[in-house]
Amino acid sequence: MLTIASWNVNGLRALARKQALSPWLASGPSIVGLQEVRASAEQLGELARPEGWPFAHVSAARKPGYSGVALFSKLTPDSVDTALGPKFDVEGRLQLARFGKLVVANVYFPNGNGQDRSNDRVPYKLSFYRALRKRLDALRGEGLRVLVMGDFNTAHQEIDLARPRDNLGTSGFLPEERAELDRWLKRGYHDTFRKFEAGPGHYSWWCQRGGCRQRNVGWRIDYVLACSEALPFVKAAAIHSSVLGSDHCPVSVTVDPDIVR
Repeated sequence: MLTIASWNVNGLRALARKQALSPWLASGPSIVGLQEVRASAEQLGELARPEGWPFAHVSAARKPGYSGVALFSKLTPDSVDTALGPKFDVEGRLQLARFGKLVVANVYFPNGNGQDRSNDRVPYKLSFYRALRKRLDALRGEGLRVLVMGDFNTAHQEIDLARPRDNLGTSGFLPEERAELDRWLKRGYHDTFRKFEAGPGHYSWWCQRGGCRQRNVGWRIDYVLACSEALPFVKAAAIHSSVLGSDHCPVSVTVDPDIVR
């Protein structure tokens, strides 16, 4: 089996200082997508060259210490593309790694909060969602199998956050954001975690204040979505809530290695 994992690390250099990265890489995944790397390749230094882990990285062009995604993979990808469009590419939010017939999209979706939590970034967030889905649909049209993993910055249903009624006006649980995820599912993308676990209380992000993680007052906003063509190869999905080092925890899928063939 092949394990493919995603983790919003909330700063890769900080994660390394906490000595949390190497144990996770050694825990079994073969492909690891990181989000919110928040550093350039030069700033990362040796972190970009862990032994036995080929590395690809894209950072935000305009804002140092902002956004960024990275891919650690024991499998050498055939290609890694980061282009979605000029207004998105400057924020360093996307890697499309192709492994044979499999495309792994490592994505840090925008947060809609904006300045002073005014939700003024929601239109940008939704346009990112739509542009990416259009791009991935084209890859599916070429006969490729797509896994979309990352921090989606949206809790889909009430079961996906501890306090839904308190967050009806909060970006990440707005009706228009949840409706966009509905569109993805209607277009043949599947929430792999919910394929195996229908119950409540499973979250991937916790506010760092008020002991939220200890009390499990969180949100499930990190996903691995599988397109219909990839779903038969998915054998398990997990949220690794015991893995510390970030305000998010990793999520993963275990897939049949034939997914690349």
